[in-house]
Amino acid sequence: MPEWEEKNILLDEEAMRRALTRIAHEIIERNKGIENCVLVGIRTRGIYLANRLAERIHQIEGRKIEVGELDITLYRDDLTNKQDEPVIQGSHLPYDSTNKKVILVDDVLFTGRTVRAALDALMDIGRPQSIQLAVLIDRGHRELPIRPDYVGKNVPTSRDEMIVVELKEVDDRECVAIKARSKEK
Repeated sequence: MPEWEEKNILLDEEAMRRALTRIAHEIIERNKGIENCVLVGIRTRGIYLANRLAERIHQIEGRKIEVGELDITLYRDDLTNKQDEPVIQGSHLPYDSTNKKVILVDDVLFTGRTVRAALDALMDIGRPQSIQLAVLIDRGHRELPIRPDYVGKNVPTSRDEMIVVELKEVDDRECVAIKARSKEK
């Protein structure tokens, strides 16, 4: 199994904060406020990013926006390729998403397959008025026709590279890094 080594830090803690603040402003502007809007974070890191966006939106608008959690495990198209049994943590939407403007939040957009699974999961739960996509990093290499509405940073990558988002809530570190396969010695 190849080892991965960190090549470069793309975003440090301060740059991540600025990117999320900009995305929060863009969400408010595009939706002319936050009326009828909800945030849905995709497990795992998307949830923490959605909570951070909710905090920034509250600071800007002076109103709270509801946040939900979406577990897409059973909607993935690669379940048969997995060796281990999937760990299902469950979705938690403290609201009815029907007729809401749902802003789906994830850390990295790559092939689009995670977002496709999230769209299927959302549609099984309710019928939103619209679904928008906010991602911290868009690295390209789409396999499905999916495009984000809000992007923290576009990072062109090769398929031999990996983007790693580390958040204090999960990783005790705050950064976005690009990693490459280490060269065999």
